[in-house]
Amino acid sequence: LLSLLFLKELLLIGCRYVSQPANKTDVDVGIEGPSMKTEVPGPRSRNTEAVQFFCNYEESQGNYLVDVDGNRMLDLYTQIASIPIGKGRRLNSTFVNRPALGCLPPESFPQNLNETLLSVAPKGLRQVQTMACGSCANENAFKAACIWYRNKERGTTEPTKEELESCMINQNPGSPDLTILSFMGGFHGRTFGCLATTHSKAIHKLDIPTFDWPMAPFPKLKYPLDEFEKENTQEENRCLEEVEDLIVKYRKRGKNVAAIIVEPIQSEGGDNHASNEFFRKLRDISKKHGTAFVCDEVQTGGGGTGKFWAHEHWGLDDPADIVTFSKKLLSGGYFYKDVLRPIGGYRIFNTWLGDPSKNLLLSEVLKVIRAENLIDNVNRSGKILLNGLLDLQARYPHVLSKTRGKGTFCSVDAPDEASRNKLVLKMRNKGVVLGGCGDKSIRFRPALVFQEHHAHLFLNLFNDILADFK
Repeated sequence: LLSLLFLKELLLIGCRYVSQPANKTDVDVGIEGPSMKTEVPGPRSRNTEAVQFFCNYEESQGNYLVDVDGNRMLDLYTQIASIPIGKGRRLNSTFVNRPALGCLPPESFPQNLNETLLSVAPKGLRQVQTMACGSCANENAFKAACIWYRNKERGTTEPTKEELESCMINQNPGSPDLTILSFMGGFHGRTFGCLATTHSKAIHKLDIPTFDWPMAPFPKLKYPLDEFEKENTQEENRCLEEVEDLIVKYRKRGKNVAAIIVEPIQSEGGDNHASNEFFRKLRDISKKHGTAFVCDEVQTGGGGTGKFWAHEHWGLDDPADIVTFSKKLLSGGYFYKDVLRPIGGYRIFNTWLGDPSKNLLLSEVLKVIRAENLIDNVNRSGKILLNGLLDLQARYPHVLSKTRGKGTFCSVDAPDEASRNKLVLKMRNKGVVLGGCGDKSIRFRPALVFQEHHAHLFLNLFNDILADFK
């Protein structure tokens, strides 16, 4: 009888496969199955080509994903194969399960961005793209710049059939010979494309194939700055002339420069500074030649230089087209101008595109920065730190030189790499953690809560080491 009933059911439903009903798991209790109220994407989810729908993760449970229009869907995709334990467990889902922000962002994410990253957005930049780290921030900033540049060249955002076909075999015109101009001594990440713009240590680049992209010299300033004003101006002008020459040279070779990338202070490369006037003129060059200007604030952003963004020191109304960030901002990404927003989905995309849990943490960080006036604190303690280092340099000129810095973002040079490493080790054994950069520099990167008395404490301990340093 059961076989006849089963056969009758098969005849009624045609060739549909009928499996045994599964027992509900604990996380699915109370859910009968999918429940659809609108088409997907529904009215509240229609956003961009890449976003499939915004999700209500608070209502999502177990194996079911609920969108902001109330549609409950059995989830067999799990954030591009990434959700480990289902949804709606005791731990906050935002921290346990990372949403694929490019296609399935939580409904609260746009508002969270407005309250956090966009509340500290650099001047003139109203768009933000979150990423996981500084390297992928720069990688995708390069992509955004190239997409923008090619749209300018072709005069439309619509690619030709030839471009679509040729890019699949890595050929022109779909894969154009565009370049990114960077500076010697710069560091922009260790991923494949970023390595073509990183020129701080050979160990980062050794054995890795790279691109034929232009590299300009970064100014090598002489210190004290007020004693070498003429020489330093000449040095900066020499480097700026080389930038323009490289742009023209590469254009003649059919390798147009789509973007210039620069750090406000070259950090890994030795805490190398340039004047505000240098950066203002560099910005003018980028505009003159129609290249995007990318300011890498991965290390300098977040307040350590005495301003939230180091490029604010330049005093420009239009300082950058793209500003990349990470580190003190807890995740990564880049701010950019409206005109650099790619048309069409999946142009800038990966599984995570950042982590909203870090955005929640950043919200609390920003509250503390504002409530405790930590940027002002950086300027006060930074003044003591920098002046103290200058005083120690005057006392021990055979050990220290080229003291420089903004805020608490300071550095000083030792005579050579061995001496630098010895000083760092001795200070560590005194209970002070310092970092090295470049060939012989010591860099200081305290937290924003570094107080004046901390600066005095460090200077006294450093003096003890320097007094006995051989």
